[in-house]
Amino acid sequence: MKSYKILIFILSVIAILAVVVWLFPREGVKIGTVELRFPSIEEVLVREPIETETVDPLIAIRDSIRMEELQSLKDTLAHYKEVLIGDAGQFYFPDDDVTFFDKVFDEMHRAKANHRIIRIMHYGDSQIEMDRLSANIREWFQSVFGGGGPGMLPAVQTIPSAVVSQRATGDLTAYAPYGDAGERTHTGNYGIMAKSYRMGSSAVVNIYASKHNAARERVKHFSSVKLLVNDRSGKFKASISAKGQQQKYEMESPGKGIQLLQCQLDTEATVLTVKMSGSSDIYGIMVDDGYGVNVDNIPLRGCSGTIFTQLKDTMLQRCYELSDVGIILLQFGGNSVPALYNDASIQKFKEATSKQIRYIRSLYPKAAMVYIGPSDMSTRKGGSLRTYPCLPGLITALKEAAHENGAAYWDLYAAMGGENSMIQWVKSGWAGPDYVHFTPKGAEIMGDIMAKSFEEVYNFYQLRKRTDQTQLDSLWTAK
Repeated sequence: MKSYKILIFILSVIAILAVVVWLFPREGVKIGTVELRFPSIEEVLVREPIETETVDPLIAIRDSIRMEELQSLKDTLAHYKEVLIGDAGQFYFPDDDVTFFDKVFDEMHRAKANHRIIRIMHYGDSQIEMDRLSANIREWFQSVFGGGGPGMLPAVQTIPSAVVSQRATGDLTAYAPYGDAGERTHTGNYGIMAKSYRMGSSAVVNIYASKHNAARERVKHFSSVKLLVNDRSGKFKASISAKGQQQKYEMESPGKGIQLLQCQLDTEATVLTVKMSGSSDIYGIMVDDGYGVNVDNIPLRGCSGTIFTQLKDTMLQRCYELSDVGIILLQFGGNSVPALYNDASIQKFKEATSKQIRYIRSLYPKAAMVYIGPSDMSTRKGGSLRTYPCLPGLITALKEAAHENGAAYWDLYAAMGGENSMIQWVKSGWAGPDYVHFTPKGAEIMGDIMAKSFEEVYNFYQLRKRTDQTQLDSLWTAK
């Protein structure tokens, strides 16, 4: 059929329909029970508008951003769940309490404004000598909260330090409850560092900023000196002088007992001379720079970490209070590993460790306590090097000891890589040929891992501070 004929056909159909529409009654036609209706010409030609909801484009963009933020928050919380309470993390909190450090972080944020130096006491065995691990933790805390200086020092430095060098002369006798570090005393007056020096009449301590490559820049300047002493005669005096400064700073005890004497230098110094007189127990010399946080490295060579109950309770409590301690780190267990051979011996060590944690927390509950367990250690078995058989069981027992007594646990063993990881660390030059101790490079790596763990906890603390608590709780508890 030709196109003009098709057009004529279509137009004819339209014309016929138009006539029908025009003539068909509006009320329709009934045929029996059936009603026929035909749309009017107006209904055919005029369409009713379809109502649509008007959406403000700004609201749409805002809702889109909220959904993205919500998804981002979900992803962030999933990360923190894995890092802080999952197997991938090194921190293990009692009852999975991720708010464990909140109070001390709050205090540290206010430390500068309140002219405080909040101390982190890092006790440990030979694994932390030369400021190993402590240096990394100190650097991170001071980068966030401020502070500087090498921290608390003994009157006599018998173990080489990467933080300072010292020289002491005079009438000084060492007392310590472990190894051959000093004489024993029935009074328990060993001091906050578990090693004190009794001065009979006088002594001089020279302190020099370290030039060691491992020393961080923040520890190389001093502006504050504090002496923690037990004045036995009521006549203790001290004179502080700094190289390059004319003024001498005189301090005098107000009477017998435990005292914290302090002075603020006019300008920063790198060399100090501390002259002391009067019969006293010298518990520690705190050398700091500015307000904020400091980490005190306290290595107890050969110690199992079960000696704290030998420290006199009232003495230790008073020392912690005067020193403004916020966190206590106990890093032990390695020296006991070779002597542990079955479940009973592991249980015995767990009970001894529990007793130490419980004792310290009863004396000074305001501090957050963390137990840092031993690293992987290798021994020969069947002609090949393997992890000590008791070590995995010991790790489990120490976690339990920490949690049962309100302390967190930091898993050094897991952070290394777990079973037989020490072999690879030695091959990589990160641990020594004794398959126990880290090399300086290995200590730096492990110290960075420790610092990163604190950073993760702190970042989560910051996230919770700026996020709606109801929303956060809902997402955190969601499966």
